[in-house]
Amino acid sequence: MTADFPIHAKVFKARAVLVGERIDLKAWSTAQSLANNPLTVEVKGSGVATLYRYGVVVFFNVLPAEEMSFLAQLRPALSKPYATPEIEELEIHIEPGSPESVNGGVAFIENTAVGRLQVISDVLSKSALLSLYEKKVDSEFDRIEPFATEMDRSGYLPGQSKELRKKVGAMLLVEQRMVGRAAITEKPDILWDNPGLEGLFVRLEGEFEIKERHTAIDRKLSLISSTVHTVLELVSSKHSLRVEWYIVILILFEILLTLYQLFIR
Repeated sequence: MTADFPIHAKVFKARAVLVGERIDLKAWSTAQSLANNPLTVEVKGSGVATLYRYGVVVFFNVLPAEEMSFLAQLRPALSKPYATPEIEELEIHIEPGSPESVNGGVAFIENTAVGRLQVISDVLSKSALLSLYEKKVDSEFDRIEPFATEMDRSGYLPGQSKELRKKVGAMLLVEQRMVGRAAITEKPDILWDNPGLEGLFVRLEGEFEIKERHTAIDRKLSLISSTVHTVLELVSSKHSLRVEWYIVILILFEILLTLYQLFIR
């Protein structure tokens, strides 16, 4: 394995695995790393892995047994591992001298330079992360729909305000992780030093519909947040009206008690 072109196979798989909420990269030895930002290391058996702090490992030319062994070594640096990891795959063909292209889950690239592998891993890792957030947001979206349906049917406000606030918090957390940790809509730093790889990045981004999926999630987050905030305002207004009625009843009771003392006693 050479540092410039670490993989010699002509056809191999790239496989992104979202294993947990966070990977502590500081705890991972970089003595034998091929590159940093993102951290790219050799894997036993002529493979390569790229690690991201938001919980994704992207494997290149790595067999299942070697992948499991690598993830076992990584476990001490992993925070909140997922029981069912998200997976994203891409088949890679090396065709020197041919135009680089991506179509139908297959990428045709010039060579296995580390920079190219990092560009591929950036898109695959973001796609795996988007898959997780799509499931989370769709789940909350399905839970929010009955609120609107019940209000339309009976005018009754279902749910407790605490539960609704928790939903707002969950959606804000998803949004913060998409924008803050993964920077899904931003280009990878490797392109600043290798502008010639931008064409490959754009093709990969289009193949996995990164921008479109991010926009769809963002719209659903906005709709969920708007719906929950509206319900919370209505619940708060309902509680305020109830308090006002309690005050009116107390005033009426005090007036009646005064009249009783004046005229009946």
